[in-house]
Amino acid sequence: MRRLEGKVALISGTARGQGRAAALRFAAEGAIVVGGDLLHEEALETQRLVGEAGGTALTPGPLDVTDEASVRAWVQEAVDAFGGIDILYANAGAVRFGAVDTQPYEDFTFTLRTELDSVWLAAHVAWPHLVRSRGCVLTVGSTAGLTGSLTNQRSAHSASKGAVIALTRQLAAEGAPHGIRANCVSPGMVDTEGSRGDLLAADHPMCTIARHIPLGRVGLPDEVVGAAVFLASDEASYITGANLVVDGGWSSVLPG
Repeated sequence: MRRLEGKVALISGTARGQGRAAALRFAAEGAIVVGGDLLHEEALETQRLVGEAGGTALTPGPLDVTDEASVRAWVQEAVDAFGGIDILYANAGAVRFGAVDTQPYEDFTFTLRTELDSVWLAAHVAWPHLVRSRGCVLTVGSTAGLTGSLTNQRSAHSASKGAVIALTRQLAAEGAPHGIRANCVSPGMVDTEGSRGDLLAADHPMCTIARHIPLGRVGLPDEVVGAAVFLASDEASYITGANLVVDGGWSSVLPG
C-alpha cells in the first residue's frame, strides 16, 4: 500500500528543486498532487513528469504564494477538482542574502514575504478544508533558522526560517483540536539549481561546506522530501509540532 494513497496534496514551488522532487515522490506514494509556481511552464513540465510516471497532478495558472487572490484561486482549484485537501506542503520560497548593515530593507522584507508570509497565507486559506479532512501541514524551515553563520550573511533568511519553525508549532497547537497535524522539515545544504548558482558556487565561502558535514556531502532534494513523505503519512500520526532536521549532522557539530 502506498503511503499517501488517494490524498490530495497541495505543493507550492513545484517548478524545480525540492518542489519538483516533492511532486514526483508524493505522486509515487499515491497522492493527487496540485502544484503551482510563478515559473508556470516549468511547473507544467513537473506535471508532465508526474503523469509520465503514472501519477496524477494538476497545475492551475501561475501561483504567487505572496498574493492572497492567487493562493485562494489555487486552493479553490484543488477543492473544485478533487473535493478537498488533505495535505498542504508549503514549500515555495525565495531569498535575498545580504549583511545586516548593507542589505536594503526591500530585500529583507522580500525574503520575509516569500519565506514566511507565504506559509501563513497558504495555511490561512487552506485551513477550513484541512479541518474538514483532518489533514496535515508541512512547512520548510532550515538550519538557518537554528543557528547563525560566519560564512553566509543571511539575517533575513535566518529570521524568516526561525519564524517558520515557530509558526509551525503554533499551527500544531491550533490544529490539534481539529485533528490537523503540522510539522516542519529543516534542510541543511541541499544540491539544487538555486544552491549551485549561489551558495555552492566556486567563489562562495560556503562552497566547501561538505568538508564540515559529518556525512561528508551535501544533501539531495529526494532526501528532504523523504522526510516530508513520512511526516505526511499515517506513520507519523502521533507527531505534530516537530522540526525534523535533514542536514547530514551539520547542525549537531557546529562550528564548522
